[in-house]
Amino acid sequence: MKALVTGADGFIGSHLTELLLAQGYCVRALSYYNSFNDWGWLEGIPSNKNLEIVTGDIRDPNICRELVKNVDIIFHLAALIAIPYSYRAPDSYIDTNVKGTLNICQAARDSGNIRIIHTSTSEVYGTALYVPMDENHPKQPQSPYSASKIGADMIALSFYNAFGLPVTVARPFNTYGPRQSARAFIPTVITQILSGAKSIQLGDLTPTRDLNYVMDTCQGFLVLAGCESAIGKEVNISSNYEVSMKDTVEILCEILNCSSIEIVTDEQRIRPANSEVFRLWGDNSLIKALTGFTPKYSIREGLEKTCKWFALKENLTHYKTGIYNV
Repeated sequence: MKALVTGADGFIGSHLTELLLAQGYCVRALSYYNSFNDWGWLEGIPSNKNLEIVTGDIRDPNICRELVKNVDIIFHLAALIAIPYSYRAPDSYIDTNVKGTLNICQAARDSGNIRIIHTSTSEVYGTALYVPMDENHPKQPQSPYSASKIGADMIALSFYNAFGLPVTVARPFNTYGPRQSARAFIPTVITQILSGAKSIQLGDLTPTRDLNYVMDTCQGFLVLAGCESAIGKEVNISSNYEVSMKDTVEILCEILNCSSIEIVTDEQRIRPANSEVFRLWGDNSLIKALTGFTPKYSIREGLEKTCKWFALKENLTHYKTGIYNV
């Protein structure tokens, strides 16, 4: 099969591209256009005759029509994802996340109703009203980012309902691992510690998250792609547990052997009160029932692999540890 991966140059997208290649797919990988012709994390993937890297922008419907030609399935991951930046640039999130998804769906429909695995986020649920949070949990737009992703999810599902486009909305909970961007919590902790800081700058440590190692998330995408019964559905990819940010820091400190580190609260890292998602714990019963999928990596195993990757000098140099990246 030939797969299109949008957002392939990013954190999850690059890992998914590698997994698809390993599974025998031919992959057309979309990297966000830039004048340096930099392919992001795809730069580290060895040359492969089954990998075609193209540059472009999902905000352009003409490019989307070209991207989907002669592909059997689309994994749509391209999005703006940083929550703090969505407070500053909400228009960009609507253009990329909502209109970009519309462009991909329209192109897929016009090219013969190509199967789409559309990427959502647990942020669409907002702070848990009950746990574990299943796919029927109400949507709560607590940031412009989450609002844009709710809109994108609904656009994708509308194409299923209106036109029969075979769409599955895959909803990963908090994914972490090698290559994750500096704006995320776990890389923030690891990179500050590895840079030799005596104290680390963090925000609120009371929220809980359902953490998922990146290879588990990618495997979730893959099994949903092979599941006809998942078409037209929203499906959580989660570990079905929660851990606080404070406890996550403690585990990382144990792994990195730095139990004496001082934690300093940085006010600019704290979300507005009504925007903070204080609790996420995803119910993964549906994906288990549909596909038999269960996560492979424990939190300890996943964090150890993540720390090992960041500890390599050639990887750590990609991160500006002294700057708060929104």
